[in-house]
Amino acid sequence: MRDRSIVGDLINFRGLVYSPINENGVIFLFGKVIEDLNMYIEEIKPGFPDCIGRRFTGRGWERVAIEFEFRSSQFQDHGHNPDECDIIVCWEHDWPDCPLEVIELREIIKALPNKPIERPDTMAGVGKPTVDDHLRNFPAKVRELFERLDAEIKTISDEIWRKTRESPGVTYYSPERVFIYLRFQKQGLRLHLFTRGEKLEGVEAFAYERGGAKWGRIYLRSEKDLERVFAAVRPPDRPGDS
Repeated sequence: MRDRSIVGDLINFRGLVYSPINENGVIFLFGKVIEDLNMYIEEIKPGFPDCIGRRFTGRGWERVAIEFEFRSSQFQDHGHNPDECDIIVCWEHDWPDCPLEVIELREIIKALPNKPIERPDTMAGVGKPTVDDHLRNFPAKVRELFERLDAEIKTISDEIWRKTRESPGVTYYSPERVFIYLRFQKQGLRLHLFTRGEKLEGVEAFAYERGGAKWGRIYLRSEKDLERVFAAVRPPDRPGDS
């Protein structure tokens, strides 16, 4: 019989769909809110306490020992010594007489700003530019070339998607990896392509740091360049090949 999937309540909080149902879920969620708590982590370790961190007090960064539990009362169940710990981080606080500070994530997240899960190819994010925002600053020719190229790239596979960059451009992803970085320029478009180190006509090879010479550069500046660029971006088996 296959194991059944058991999840907590729906919270859709910063990439975590369901509430924690164990200590591992608490640790993951704590990582999502640590900056909101004005803390940082120095060490996650085996044994007790689970974590050594620092919390800003106004005078500086105070060292704190942290133990993760799903329920705060499990600190007692596990036989931990309160004198060797400063804070319990848990999902549910069910220990009324707890001698330690307790951070109950179930209550904390109710007061924090949240970004629900969205498709990465459609979300712009608060204050983040869209493709249209970028293209307003470029000649109409650049938009026309981009729209022609974008349509061509999307015909390669229905699993390819794009994400708008902070700098004026977009990134294209195959199912397994980034394979095109595109940047808008006044004269047209600049593309960095994942080439696997192969020589492609009209593509200038270069190496990203530590990545080897597996990338190439090509420019799209007029309609005359379209066929050459189309051929470069869609050779056999390029998407997903690493």
